[in-house]
Amino acid sequence: MDVTDADGVRRVTFDRPATSNAMDGAVARDLAEAVEAVAPDSHDAVLLTGEGEAFSAGGDIEAMAEREERPETARERLASTFGRAFEAIYTSRVPVVARVDGDAAGAGLSVVAVSDFAYAVESARFVAAFVRVGLVPDTGGSFLLPRLVGWRTAKRLAITGEAVSASEAAETGLVNAAVPEDDLDDRVDDLLATLRERPTKTVGQIKRAIHENLGREWAPALDYEQHVQALAYGGAAHEEGVAAFLDDREPDFE
Repeated sequence: MDVTDADGVRRVTFDRPATSNAMDGAVARDLAEAVEAVAPDSHDAVLLTGEGEAFSAGGDIEAMAEREERPETARERLASTFGRAFEAIYTSRVPVVARVDGDAAGAGLSVVAVSDFAYAVESARFVAAFVRVGLVPDTGGSFLLPRLVGWRTAKRLAITGEAVSASEAAETGLVNAAVPEDDLDDRVDDLLATLRERPTKTVGQIKRAIHENLGREWAPALDYEQHVQALAYGGAAHEEGVAAFLDDREPDFE
């Protein structure tokens, strides 16, 4: 895992191109640690990408073949690795952007799904490959897929394990857009520039409000929304936003 910081963006790169950036427990922990260390005071966004021709092939099959463990041990391992990576991205207080420069399979697909934004090259394919090795979607896949792409499409992907194109991934909402390879960096850079201009702490509140309200009935959802908004009203970002509007200028958020 290669981690660099520049211009308020933490860039996290899966750097095992010989294995199509397959993820084992160590990689999942490194991913979690890299995202967990990010905060609105120091970063505006996290960018996830892959080295070589794939984003990530998902779980390392060779590591699976060597593993012998009881179900209880497997559950503990998953919680501290792939589950931890999902939680780090899902709860991150800054937006996480997936730059999908190649195929995303299994846990790699789940990482794309949990990211707040995802842009993919048109040649990328997406595969919920878990069923192909007798597994169920993990890294939050069973939670995220039906919410992103709908009940029937999620079942088709998870049960058949078939590959879908980047264009279909965009149509179903798995990614924001499928773009030509030459345009990928420009599209991602434009998004990152926008995120730098936004009040990062407020963005984190927006993300949390959306996530917290996913499973709520409307009344408690509205109550939580009002709670978060009350906090935002007292923040420096709101004060600057109002002042900028009244002064007819662009806001200068910290």
